[in-house]
Amino acid sequence: QVQLVESGGGLVQPGGSLRLSCAASGFTFDMHPMSWYRQAPGKEREFVALILTTGTTRYIDSLKGRFTISRDNAKNTVYLQMNTLKPEDTAVYYCKATGSGTDYWGQGTQVTVSS
Repeated sequence: QVQLVESGGGLVQPGGSLRLSCAASGFTFDMHPMSWYRQAPGKEREFVALILTTGTTRYIDSLKGRFTISRDNAKNTVYLQMNTLKPEDTAVYYCKATGSGTDYWGQGTQVTVSS
């Protein structure tokens, strides 16, 4: 079955960096767009970044320049490099695989930005 397992979250000070990973299994990874979303306490889940099968990327405008999405098809893994983190980046981060007619989600990884 499809599995998406996020890792790499944690507590980081403002201005710090983290790299999130999402390991995928159970489907043909290199044939599917992959995305990162996040959900802060009391807020709706929001789109963060997308990477297509071609490698083309898209970002929410407010995060351009700080976050970078990438994928390693040989490892069935998608990454989110997050730099210059701010307290408002605190959220649970989820990866998503866009399938044919359905989407698949991971369980999320907590990122907390605090001094």
